[in-house]
Amino acid sequence: MSEPVVSVRGLTHRFGDVVALTDLDLDVPAGVTGLVGANGAGKTTLLRVLLGLVHASAGSATVMGYEVSADPIAVRSLVGYMPEGSCIPKDQTAADFVSFAAELAGVPPKDARRRASETLFLVGLEEERFRYLGDFSTGMQQRVKLAQSIVHGPRLVLLDEPAAGLDPAGRAQMLSLIRRLGGFGINVIVSSHVLTDIEDTCDSVVMLAAGRLIRAGALSGRSLAPTISVEVIERGRDLADHLASRGFEVSLAEHTLLVTDPSDDAFDAIRDAAVELSTGILRLGRSAVTLEDEFLASADS
Repeated sequence: MSEPVVSVRGLTHRFGDVVALTDLDLDVPAGVTGLVGANGAGKTTLLRVLLGLVHASAGSATVMGYEVSADPIAVRSLVGYMPEGSCIPKDQTAADFVSFAAELAGVPPKDARRRASETLFLVGLEEERFRYLGDFSTGMQQRVKLAQSIVHGPRLVLLDEPAAGLDPAGRAQMLSLIRRLGGFGINVIVSSHVLTDIEDTCDSVVMLAAGRLIRAGALSGRSLAPTISVEVIERGRDLADHLASRGFEVSLAEHTLLVTDPSDDAFDAIRDAAVELSTGILRLGRSAVTLEDEFLASADS
């Protein structure tokens, strides 16, 4: 397995009496990782700690193998950052702004201009690159912010609510761009409180609630629960009792059974029981578990 792109141990940060992060132990793998949680969960604070913009009250953070507190300049040379709020100069063109961002990261001026043009093409702004940023729509401004975060070729990019304020079409375009970054070999940590965006985009997830880690791990393979939902026309109780006698865990609510599936033959058992009892099945399928379900379950536990 590859080394984690981010590793934190015992990470705690306080703003006066307010504890924003509490004793986090976390390894973020390579790839595209979602950082999720409600507003105020500590997502932005964690990103700023990883950049060295905020100094943790306790614990340690390592980014791309560098200890943030010991060598923040090395970290920033390898990392791109897209902040959440409005931060672009309205009186500059997109080409000038992104080129300037590249130069700030150490790219020579001539190469910076070329990279700015290529990056704006990547984010779909090749035709607008010489327009003033003050004339850009919200979606275009978000894409410029993404462009400045990747123009210097970082190994890791931190995106703080990149789809904030976008309409459905703009949100879909932004998520598509984020997925493309992963395809280019750029590691991504994308912060969002919209859990469906994370499901559509990321390989793994980190969940925060009130500054505490409540879940971290891969997203693949978690879309189906070991539960089968069965909606019947009649004789639901008889069907539930029959399946329970076969060793299945069954709950019944009106005409819908939830059958815990401990074996590979559960569907056959349900079908055979329905035939034996002469009851019809209106709907039969596994129960889907969304990331929102997992988040709510973890937060309540």
